[in-house]
Amino acid sequence: MDLLPESMRYSGDKCMKNKRKNHSAAFKARVAIADAKGDKTIAELASEFGVHPTQIAQWKKQLLESATEIFSRGRQREKANQDELTSELYRQIGQLKVELDWLKKKSGHDA
Repeated sequence: MDLLPESMRYSGDKCMKNKRKNHSAAFKARVAIADAKGDKTIAELASEFGVHPTQIAQWKKQLLESATEIFSRGRQREKANQDELTSELYRQIGQLKVELDWLKKKSGHDA
């Protein structure tokens, strides 16, 4: 009679715990995208990738929730770059205006 939980297994004389699988972000994304495509059932994907169907559903949910962040970060970065460019251009305009006023004053063409 075996009184050990299923998470324990025998390896020779030693009793060892099953280690959890750590999947890479790329693997999780690939599985979640495959599920989002809808070409195969979750059961088929679970069999193909060797992960539990519940895990696939969680990864798909995470993918869909974070999709809006991906696009909004791009817009935020674009806006920050645009603001930086605008401030640099205003700085250059101000510098050129000062130089123009100085040249006008030196040449005697005050406007």
